[in-house]
Amino acid sequence: TSAAPSTHAPSTSATPSTPASSGPAAPDPRERRRGVALAVLGVVGSVLSFMVTTATGLHVIVPVVIVALGAGLVWQQYDGGGRGSPRSVFDWARVTAGATLVVVGLAVVVLGQVELAALRSSLLAVVATLVGVGLLSVPVGLRLWRSLEEERAARIREAERSDIASHLHDSVLQTLALIQKRSDDPTQVARLARRQERELRQWLFGAGSRMSSGAATVAGAVEVMIGDVEDVYGLRVDQVVVGGDGPVGDAEDAVLGAVREALVNVAKHAGVDTADVFVENDGRVLSAFVRDRGRGFDPDAVDGDRHGLAQSIRHRVESRGGTVRVRSTLGRGTEIGIEMPLEGE
Repeated sequence: TSAAPSTHAPSTSATPSTPASSGPAAPDPRERRRGVALAVLGVVGSVLSFMVTTATGLHVIVPVVIVALGAGLVWQQYDGGGRGSPRSVFDWARVTAGATLVVVGLAVVVLGQVELAALRSSLLAVVATLVGVGLLSVPVGLRLWRSLEEERAARIREAERSDIASHLHDSVLQTLALIQKRSDDPTQVARLARRQERELRQWLFGAGSRMSSGAATVAGAVEVMIGDVEDVYGLRVDQVVVGGDGPVGDAEDAVLGAVREALVNVAKHAGVDTADVFVENDGRVLSAFVRDRGRGFDPDAVDGDRHGLAQSIRHRVESRGGTVRVRSTLGRGTEIGIEMPLEGE
């Protein structure tokens, strides 16, 4: 009763597998060109047949064909398979010819359907309408322009307000917090207040831009130098800088170095906490004066081993052609005058 075994065993030989289909194959460009050519021939044949059989549609069909040819030339340049914007002379010629054909064809159609007198009246009506619309839209445009200007001014004010708030927070408020912590040290409090006063003055009156540029000018270098002396020695310096503001050369550097050394001497030996600095540049001579109202001294009685006045001030200036004048009275203060000729100015 058992079923008889099949006499045909399954074949174990592998059959070649066919690759999976990946979708319809892209058309051959040659076939595409042939199809387009056949379509164009069909359209041209139909147009010619209609022209032969019906003479009344000739003035309409010819402009339409011209417009189609012009549009075809332009589309051929800008379609997906083209090269995009025209680059060569041939591309520009093709685009220009296509646009010309389109404009000429449309003009022929419009002029063929409209009389010149009516066209003139229509143009005048259009111009009058545009003028009226322009006159009516002037107030709206002015109001829109004012709104844009007000919005722009508001944005600028908001940005300036934000910058001021950030600067005050990073400088004045921080300094006030340090003063509160060091209120038991009057010297340190005075130094912090003086430094903050100098920074705030520089920021308000534009002097900070010169300092941020690396002190490349005389005025900027004077501010940087005085700031260093005030921070290191606690000396309050009232400065006045007038005249031209040129770059810092060897002569200017010598004068600034002598002024700094004079201020250091005031801080160490004059017994006062304030000094005055006056710098003038008239284009030919750079003059500087450092004055204090301290204890004073006798220049002739200075010991030979004290090289601050002799080397750091006199020699530094006189070796470059400048002059130094020292006037000091015991108990009434000292004034040091420096003059340096500026070569080539």
